[in-house]
Amino acid sequence: MNNFLELCKSRQSCRGFSEQPVEHDKLAQCVEAGRLTHSACNAQPWSFVVIENQDMVSQIALCGQQLKQNAWLKTAKAFIIVLEEHAVLSPVISCFLDSQYYAKGDMGAAAAYICLEATEQGLGSCIIGLYDRKKICELLNIPAEKPVGYVIALGYPREDTVRQKKRKAFEDIVRFV
Repeated sequence: MNNFLELCKSRQSCRGFSEQPVEHDKLAQCVEAGRLTHSACNAQPWSFVVIENQDMVSQIALCGQQLKQNAWLKTAKAFIIVLEEHAVLSPVISCFLDSQYYAKGDMGAAAAYICLEATEQGLGSCIIGLYDRKKICELLNIPAEKPVGYVIALGYPREDTVRQKKRKAFEDIVRFV
């Protein structure tokens, strides 16, 4: 098993994928990592849609190409969509918390686990921030009222160079008390 910090250092947003198709087993492993993610009160407020059919991949890619800088999405070989599900909490807990209070953070953690597992599998990934939610729901028969949490593009990176991370200095953002 790789050192976790090394995995974090090698994970990056990939914006250009090779022609190599992604194996079904690798996509399943990425979703399994998302499924195993921690969640508040173990509510697991998510479900996953894996798009690996290349005709559908092309259609989903078009849903994310509102801006010219997203033209690279046409090179994606698969997508994983994280949907928000209603979190079912025990009655003892739910009387104190709104069952959806932690859902966004929990889904973000699941997306991160998916992306880290993709890196472990030799895949590139990129979480898409701008996409036509309504069109994605139509294409995938997702109810219009269902929140689409994250759209993650996947494939083998066209280039295997890991860019140097530009992050704030540790001492500028961390305070030990």
